[in-house]
Amino acid sequence: MEILVDVFLPLSLAIIMLSLGIGLTPADFKRVIERGWAFGIGALCQLLLIPIFAFVIIQIFGFSGAIAAGIMLLAFCPGGVTTNMMARLANGDVALSVSLTALISLLSIVTVPILVGWAVTHFMGASAPEFSVTSIAIAMFLITTLPVSIGMVIRHFAPGFADKAEPKLYVLAAVLFVVIVLAAIATNWALFVANFAALGPALAVLSIAAMFAGLMIAGLFGLSWAEQKTVAVEVGLQNGTLGITLAPIIAGVATGIPEIGLPSAIYSIIMYLTGIPIVLWLRGRRA
Repeated sequence: MEILVDVFLPLSLAIIMLSLGIGLTPADFKRVIERGWAFGIGALCQLLLIPIFAFVIIQIFGFSGAIAAGIMLLAFCPGGVTTNMMARLANGDVALSVSLTALISLLSIVTVPILVGWAVTHFMGASAPEFSVTSIAIAMFLITTLPVSIGMVIRHFAPGFADKAEPKLYVLAAVLFVVIVLAAIATNWALFVANFAALGPALAVLSIAAMFAGLMIAGLFGLSWAEQKTVAVEVGLQNGTLGITLAPIIAGVATGIPEIGLPSAIYSIIMYLTGIPIVLWLRGRRA
């Protein structure tokens, strides 16, 4: 069971990021410049709003130690490819969603290691594990930046192959994701059961509050209805797979998912239970 978590989890995340990169073209990055206002609002909401909400949730629900640090770890993770699918389901601006997911994921190689270092020290104090920020940055590069870059290279030099491979990669990544999350929970069943009653509602509140806050902020800044829905999705749905993958590196354990990774594992289930109904509501509602 542990080989699924230790080997296939990073592999599945790399495949997910490869599927993102293989769908990217230079036009996606050009679009960021052309629509800088919408992208800027979405990026600021994703980089600032989720961590602020996560910190408030921690205070309200009284979390501490590794669980609190794990919630912040989740909040620092960028949105995943799932947000692109959800943006499409909501009839949002898929191009904006892809741009946000790609660039924030690339930026996270810098932001995540630094912010996680602060969160672990702040919430775990003397019990904080010793870890290297550089090792996290290297891991981030190998499982996010490198696969995205490889995907873009494939798209550039073999567009026909990329068109055929993209949907298959996405399906493979989705299947691997489900298997790995279930395996991660199974290997830590006692901790999962002990913490689900408290973490489940807290993470549900985090996801729902972030989605509606993103929707409102995007509306206040004059974004179109499609852009508002996209910002809501990008802000409210995080890449829990990345949080699970980084947790053992942070905790310094060789196998399994440590306590700091539990929020990401539980969230990976909760986000669908909270996110899909909201996305369907957004899809049927007109501005």
